Amino acid sequence: MMSGKKLMRALLRDKLGLIGIILLLFFILLAIFAPYIITHDPQTQNYSDDGQLLNMTPPSSEHILGTTKMGRDVFSQVIAGTRVALFVGFTCALMVTVIGTTVALIAGYFGGKIDDLLMRMTDIVYGIPFLPFAMIMVAVLGPSIWNIIIAIVLISWRTTTRVIRSEVLSVKQRTFIQAAKLNGAGPFRIIFRHIAPNIIPLALVFGSLAMGSAIVTEASISFLGYGDPLLISWGKILFDAYVAHAITKAWWWVIPPGMAITLLVMSGFFVSRSLEEILNPRLRR
Repeated sequence: MMSGKKLMRALLRDKLGLIGIILLLFFILLAIFAPYIITHDPQTQNYSDDGQLLNMTPPSSEHILGTTKMGRDVFSQVIAGTRVALFVGFTCALMVTVIGTTVALIAGYFGGKIDDLLMRMTDIVYGIPFLPFAMIMVAVLGPSIWNIIIAIVLISWRTTTRVIRSEVLSVKQRTFIQAAKLNGAGPFRIIFRHIAPNIIPLALVFGSLAMGSAIVTEASISFLGYGDPLLISWGKILFDAYVAHAITKAWWWVIPPGMAITLLVMSGFFVSRSLEEILNPRLRR
């Protein structure tokens, strides 16, 4: 099993992994220092000196990325949306990884009826279409960021479970697991003390992928009008631009949030891809 320090060093030596980490750190810093970077209140309408609403004005020295149809500063909205994207991405990644890995550990180790039951549940979840389920759940429970997160997590753990279960089936046959059984170790001690550390790197791969998937899903739901109306997210910015028929008219309103979504999702994909190559050297060939 590769230690955390060795894994990080290998990740930094990989070009894609390094780019992914740099991009991720960039967005994290934006989110942390957002209150100091934002130039205007994202929800406040801005007016010119003569009292005219700054309606879809192009980028200027006063408004770096221009304004929306309601006169709101696009730059400030994009920076504010970074916090929502990272919150959704990290929260979903953590919950998906914990739930999916736990189910995989229990199913793979115990086998038999427990494995059959948990895998049939996984198969049922696989049959549920992802985005429509999230939209229906948010529509029923209300447009809340936590409802969006719950909807994403309830579907996303399935892939993590299926892949990690296969690894658990392999690890539990190894000699050190048999030795632990002979020494009187209980099943849950073996699962979480001996097997879990060996599949954590693989779980991190799926956690990175889950982060990108969650960000895209939240943006998609918000773009369709089901996002939290009290929060400014990148998807909601695009939704407002679409409603205002500004998709082809005001590039400064559309391209920045679209690029932000693309770059943040790319960072998660690059990190996960590098982790896969580090854990499975055959992929490099």
